Formats: sequence, structure tokens, C-alpha cells
Amino acid sequence: MDVLDFLEKLDEINVLFEPIYSADEHVITAYEVIGQYINEGETLDVIDFTYDESIPADIRNEVEHALVKKALLLAREEVQTNGVRLYLPCNPNLLMEDFGESYFKLLKEEIGEEFLPFIYLVIPEHKFKGETQQLQHPIRYIKTYGVKIALANIGSESNLDQILMFEPATLKINVSQLNYNAWGAQNHVFTTIQTLAIKIGATLMFDNIRTDYQLHHAWKSGARFFKGGYLQKPTSQFIPKDTLKERFRNECKQFIATEKRLLEVKFEEMKNLQKTITTIVDNIKPDGKNVEKLLQLAKELEKHAFRFYICNDEGFQLSPNVVYHNGKWDVEQCAVGKNWSWRPYFLFNIIKIRNTEKGNLSSIYSDIETGELTRTFSMALNDHEYLFVDITYDYLYEHNIVN
Repeated sequence: MDVLDFLEKLDEINVLFEPIYSADEHVITAYEVIGQYINEGETLDVIDFTYDESIPADIRNEVEHALVKKALLLAREEVQTNGVRLYLPCNPNLLMEDFGESYFKLLKEEIGEEFLPFIYLVIPEHKFKGETQQLQHPIRYIKTYGVKIALANIGSESNLDQILMFEPATLKINVSQLNYNAWGAQNHVFTTIQTLAIKIGATLMFDNIRTDYQLHHAWKSGARFFKGGYLQKPTSQFIPKDTLKERFRNECKQFIATEKRLLEVKFEEMKNLQKTITTIVDNIKPDGKNVEKLLQLAKELEKHAFRFYICNDEGFQLSPNVVYHNGKWDVEQCAVGKNWSWRPYFLFNIIKIRNTEKGNLSSIYSDIETGELTRTFSMALNDHEYLFVDITYDYLYEHNIVN
């Protein structure tokens, strides 16, 4: 396709609006703008065109502005009358050509300053070629008018410092980039993104949902917004916001029922684990200095644990590590005296156990020494000694309490 010919046909760009559904109301709450141009039977993605660096930046800038302007003209009434939010493409490299001046001017002229809070700029931060701090300045200025930022294609390429710097309202995750394992706690990038979103007050949007399975896991993973062909394909028309409400709500009810059943089974397995370990400990009555009793405890815990030890309420280790290696239990005296209070939630966990008089099973994490995914069960032995039992991954997996 001849680029100059394309410039003469910018009015032929087709603007499509892809509905974005909310998890709380099950209705369309926003639309994301998609641009298409058909040339000799071939469909060109206009947004992909704006990232093609073989084309001069001024031409790509003109094309992006033409798409945004046409989208705003078509969506103006919907935004101003019905308060629909609009997600607009924004190439950060092109934005910095004039420090955002022309893009921001376009927004104000076509939608009006009072409606700028309904506008989201969709920015793939990992595609920005310059200094992030420079990009931060025009974005911060535009945000003072209420415009919000949606960072796109969040994943392993994302820079957490940059995410924090932009203070986005939305983090977009493309489900097509995730394999089965990436949905669970095994994927540290994904769980980090979840935690970060909560801490900075950003909402998660799952993009490109094509199956009920992907919708289910997006819902389970804390997404507030969803979009993709499974829900609704991009359209040139705005549709009633409750178009899929009944179907979406019914699917969510199925998700809820399934999740409740799984959680009931998981909770029962966790109770059984706690009861089993507590009963074994009550029978043996181990203490930090009696190695014979520690080895007796090890024999009884062989199906459940790969390591255990005893600390006081300040986190100082009173016992050696008792560790399962190559089919036998080893006693590691070198661990005596180490302090573990630096670990997150350690002291809080001690206070919790002391006040509830119950054991506690931690969240899943990777063991520092082995790299194995584990959970730690902790309980009070007396007023000053606390037992910590690291559960094997095989046991967690077999009893479906990994996640």
C-alpha cells in the first residue's frame, strides 16, 4: 500500500467500538476504539500502522489523529449524553513528538474539557523508546484535566517502576498471551501485577477473551473489566448497555457456584491438614532441644513435609532444621540461632496464633533454598515456642491446595 495514497483516504478509515463489560453490573461500561482501513480487499489495522517505524513519524501522527478525531465525532453524543467511557489509542512515541500538545488539543476541541474525565488513553508503556520521565510530564499534565491512563499489554515485558510512575487507572492484560499455568500462583509476574493493581488502586481489564474458560479465569483472577469476541465483537454502532446482562450474569452465577464448591473442598483439605499435624504434634510434644523427639516428629510428618523447625516469639530459631534429603531426614544444627523476624508477616503471624490459639497455613510461595512451591503451617507449642512446617508441593498438588 502506498502511504501517500493512504493519507489522501483518511476519511475512509472505519472506526469500530469494542464493548467493555463490567464485572459488578454486567453491563457495557465503556468502548475501546479500533481503526480499520480496507485496501484492495485487505484489512489494515490502523493502530498497528501507527507503530510501524519504517513510516515517518509525522505521517503516523497524522493517521493516529485522524482516527482519534473520527472516533470522537462518532462517540461524542454517547459520551456527553450517556456518560460512556472511551478508550483511545495513544502511541507514546508519537505523543512525545510535540510533548502531547496536538493530541491534547484534539481531545479538548472534539469532546470538550468537561467530558475529558470519560477519556482513557491506551498506552503500551513497554513500546516507548525514550526516557520514561520525559513521557511522564505530558501525561501528568493531561491527567490534571481528568483524562485517565490505561496501560496496555501488561505482562512480563512491563516495567513495574514505569507502571507506578504513570499511576494508571486501568491495567490491560491480553489473555491470548497467557498459557494455562500463567493463571495460577505459579506465575510470579501475574500475581505481582494483581498485587500491584490493588496497591495503586488500578482496575484489571482482561482483553481478547474468546472462550468461557478465559472469561471464568479472568473473573476468578480479579478482573473488573472484560472484552473480547466471546462477549461482543467490535461494532460500528453503540449498543444497549444491558445487551448481555442476563447471559453475563448467569455465567457469573455459574462461576460463583463452581468457585464455592472448589473453595469448600479446599477449605476441608486445609482443615484436615491442620488437624493431622496438630494431632501428631500433641502426641509427640516436641521441643526445640530434644533431637530424638524431632526425629520422631519427622517420621510422622514424612507424607506432608520436607522441613520443619521451632522458633521463639522473636523469630530466633531454637531447634535445628529437620530436612528431608534423598529419602532420609537430616538434622542441620547450623540453623540454630538464626532469626526470621525479617520475613513479611512473621511477627503478625505469631500474634495471630497467640490470640486465636489456632494454627495458620500460609499463602503459596517459593522456598528460598529449594525453589519449590510450598505453604508453611505454623502453630504454638507453648507460650514461647512455635513450630513451622514446610509442606511439600506434592502434597499440596495432590490435595488441590496449591493456589
